[in-house]
Amino acid sequence: MQSRVLIVAIVSCCIWLLSWVSTPAAWALTQIKLSDLSYYECPADIAEGTVTPGGASRAANCFIITGKAQNDSGKPVLNADIFGRIYDANNNPVMQNRTRLGSIEEVPPGTSDFELRVTVAANQPTPLKLEQFKASGFVGKVRR
Repeated sequence: MQSRVLIVAIVSCCIWLLSWVSTPAAWALTQIKLSDLSYYECPADIAEGTVTPGGASRAANCFIITGKAQNDSGKPVLNADIFGRIYDANNNPVMQNRTRLGSIEEVPPGTSDFELRVTVAANQPTPLKLEQFKASGFVGKVRR
């Protein structure tokens, strides 16, 4: 009886170990380093009709954040979520209680450029401060 329990325990551990080791790469979150951050005002055709996040009808300014994305995985990363904090000139947060700012559709291996459009309430003074920016995504297609 004890040997049967021992065999079941060993087989269970082996199955668990194999499932953990053979997990597809798409399930592993890949970190993307973001650097050389800057921003500029959106061109007029993109900024037209801009309102504050949440759809409120308050005046807002549109900005494009640019930078470099470093993917060291050796494979393309799809739908990489961008996280970061944006502060106005008075150190007030631009996005209250929100650190996910958007996404990059595809980050090829190596270093590439990225852009992200953000909307900031018109009453928040510039220059903006871009802090703690990073991205993460999955190698392979992920359903959303």
